Amino acid sequence: MRSFTLFLLLAVLALPVSAFQRSVSVQQYVSHDASMVVIENATVIDGTGSAARTGQTILMQDGRISAVGADVNIPEGAERIDGSGKTVIPGLIGMHNHTFYTTSQRRIQLDYTAPMLYLASGVTTIRTTGSYAPYSELELKQAINRGQRVGPKMFITGPYITGGEGYTYMTRLKDADDAKRVVRYWAEEGVDWFKAYNMISRDELKAAIEEAHAHGLKVTGHLCSVSFREAVALGIDNLEHGFFTNTDYDEDKPLDECPTDFRESLIGMEMDSDEVQATFKEMIDAGVGMTSTLAVYEMYVPNRPPLEQRVLDAMSGEVQQEYLQTRANIADQNSQMWKQLFAKSLEFEKAFVEAGGLLASGVDPTGYGGALPGYGDQRNFELLHEAGFETAEVVQIMSLNGADILGIASETGSIEAGKWADLVLIDGDLSSDPALIRNVQMVFREGIGYDAPAMVRAIEGKVGVQ
Repeated sequence: MRSFTLFLLLAVLALPVSAFQRSVSVQQYVSHDASMVVIENATVIDGTGSAARTGQTILMQDGRISAVGADVNIPEGAERIDGSGKTVIPGLIGMHNHTFYTTSQRRIQLDYTAPMLYLASGVTTIRTTGSYAPYSELELKQAINRGQRVGPKMFITGPYITGGEGYTYMTRLKDADDAKRVVRYWAEEGVDWFKAYNMISRDELKAAIEEAHAHGLKVTGHLCSVSFREAVALGIDNLEHGFFTNTDYDEDKPLDECPTDFRESLIGMEMDSDEVQATFKEMIDAGVGMTSTLAVYEMYVPNRPPLEQRVLDAMSGEVQQEYLQTRANIADQNSQMWKQLFAKSLEFEKAFVEAGGLLASGVDPTGYGGALPGYGDQRNFELLHEAGFETAEVVQIMSLNGADILGIASETGSIEAGKWADLVLIDGDLSSDPALIRNVQMVFREGIGYDAPAMVRAIEGKVGVQ
């Protein structure tokens, strides 16, 4: 009897953790959880930059991709999905994907709708890149890992670290020693990254980077008081927002201060200028990637983005009113500067990649609320096309490049045998129309298939509330 009990215990321990621990609230969205699942006859854009391949079969076994190609041997008993007329891409990796959300009137932690919308939109991994509630995010990450909550894999960034001035939910540093203390504390609490904000000094940023690196962690930055080239020289690992936050080109910028008018200096910059190319070269030589967040800045261009009913449907009634009113106010202002700045930002990102830079992408669901979690990532997909990238390049930017920056490219980010089965099944030929990125039917996270439309229905009317 004792040996039989031991046998049962060992059998239970051998079960996949996700299958053993998955809660009922998660299970209701699971469409496929067999040990072997195959998608047949699909078009595959694999995330490596290679062109789309038609007539492809992807075999998933025990959470990983075991084979992909036009002639894959399908084992007996595999659960089969017809991929005819559909496109499969790697799970998107959101590199600036907060779980909090803002409008002109509110800031709220979205522990329910944000992770649901990310996964439903095809985003299987996120880096939070600045936290409003670090402990909430750390617990959310663990709940997802335990199978108690629906959501993507999460890399948690500690609270924003900035200078003596800043929002009250940020850590406002006193000096370099204070920077080291804050980084040390949150490293011990379990965060994965740190984010410097726009009023930090060079000494404080240097101290934060050195302390983070001593703990095996990394630092990114939404900067202003420290320019891109200054931050690269200090050893930063990643830079956020691209052209919009770069003070390299403000000739009158005081050291360690953020000029209020620096964006006016950006309008006249040419991408082939010595100044811009120097920024690129120093970033590339140091291995510093850049995160594109076009969707959040597009909102400040009058009458952009195009209104989508699904975005409005996701919002609570009050949030929808706040968003539409602010959007109308911006349209009335008809800001020529923002039109020019946004056009230059598209050029900047294209030129950075052409120079050899590593570009990734994230939504940043802040501003006045039009770039929702997940939906904003999909909008980035369209905007990167507007910048001049081809579909295969955009998929790579939004998947493998992010994995590279996070240090997980050997595990995910592309559709290759041996990697985790993080996949997105899209209805239609994505290469023919970038807007089809919105047609997500199913998302696989480590081989478990989730019903994307069902998750979208569950969050309708709740963004800005839960």
